[in-house]
Amino acid sequence: MIEIPSFRPETRYGIPTADLYLMNRQYIVGYSFLFRQPRWALELIDEDNIAIKENLFRLDNFRIDLRIPEKFRSTLKDYSAEKHPVDKKSLWDRGHLVSSADRRSKFVLNSETFLLSNMSPQARGFNRGIWKDLEEAVRHLARQTDQYVEVYAVCGPLFDVDDDIHVIGTSRVVVPHGYFKSVLAERKTGRFDMWSFMIPNEEQSKPLSSFQCTTDEVERRAGLSLWDRLRGEDGDELRRVKKKMWSLAGSTKKAARKKKTTKT
Repeated sequence: MIEIPSFRPETRYGIPTADLYLMNRQYIVGYSFLFRQPRWALELIDEDNIAIKENLFRLDNFRIDLRIPEKFRSTLKDYSAEKHPVDKKSLWDRGHLVSSADRRSKFVLNSETFLLSNMSPQARGFNRGIWKDLEEAVRHLARQTDQYVEVYAVCGPLFDVDDDIHVIGTSRVVVPHGYFKSVLAERKTGRFDMWSFMIPNEEQSKPLSSFQCTTDEVERRAGLSLWDRLRGEDGDELRRVKKKMWSLAGSTKKAARKKKTTKT
């Protein structure tokens, strides 16, 4: 992670490297010129922003991000250009990294999640299945204000150079082989909990806990340094340990999901 002043709350514990940093009102994207999509997205998830206010609905106003040089952008047409190679009836979903449901307190905040700089090509069953479950599980964690004062999340695509590479559209957007999410929660005691996940970009039937891994494993595979401002032996220990997943009791979603068709 690069050393920058913590003038943004979500960067308090570090920010990974990227070709271009896109500072949105309540989340940050590290954009990849090569892959034509975010390399990662970093956010602070709190109870206020995941609560629906102002009769807010999902805006669905997908659009290009004019802050990205045109030659490195993805477009709406890229995502409608090709069918999924296995599920021949499906196009690739414009999969959110920062979920629209994480920003429901104001229209402008929800709108920013529909920038294509926040999108990555996701298999339909993945996006509307286990990825959505993981997003909801993190929101459930953020609601546990009796234990935690802040919950941070960074997520992004994973690319395996030894596997076949699939691209879509004239912009040649690279389809990820999988995705990661790392969650950092600060307890009221001042201590930290950390959980990380890596999930293949395809529909899954296993529970979320099956895809848990150490943060160190994510860093090695993604080629990114996460939560670098948590230094010393304690920080290293957090990255090395695969902590048992938090309880989903009372959540509206289950870790082992049933088939659904809604987007995130």
